[in-house]
Amino acid sequence: MPKSSAKNLIVTNPAPVLTQKAHPVPLADITTPKIRQIIREMSEALAASPEGIGIAAPQIGYSLQIFLASEEALSIDESRKMTEKERKAKKWEHYVFINPIITNYSKKKHKDLEGCLSVPGKFGTVERSEKVTIEAYDAHGKKFRRGASKLYARLMQHEVDHLNGHLFIEKARGLVNIHDDPETKKRHG
Repeated sequence: MPKSSAKNLIVTNPAPVLTQKAHPVPLADITTPKIRQIIREMSEALAASPEGIGIAAPQIGYSLQIFLASEEALSIDESRKMTEKERKAKKWEHYVFINPIITNYSKKKHKDLEGCLSVPGKFGTVERSEKVTIEAYDAHGKKFRRGASKLYARLMQHEVDHLNGHLFIEKARGLVNIHDDPETKKRHG
């Protein structure tokens, strides 16, 4: 699929699928061609969106509890030295999370700027737990558990919100539309 059409797969607010709780994927269906195709479409849409580091199935029109997280978020957390040009040119791996549940949230919170592929041009400050533990199934149907901190923890919470029918703009403070604010547009667009 050409990158331009992959990016066009992204559903934007106010599409109803974005505000509905997504359906769990039956465990027997995880390795089916249908679910593999959805994951492929999600990966293509995320790869075609250089500003994105994660994507949930509802963002491409599927009400299913699946999200992908880009390896790029881990790279940013680890402060790997890469130029912006190198970062955008790299083909990042996408980690698959099916039927994810955040089992632990740290009490320590952190406020940071967020945006969303489904809410283009808007950014706002969102307070989230600094660390989380998440359980999910991978694309092979194997259950796993992992901890996340910093940007990766923020990403997990943002994507799980999508699966629960919530957009970051519901929690954001100081919401700015970069198309209306020249200073924000310079920094983020």
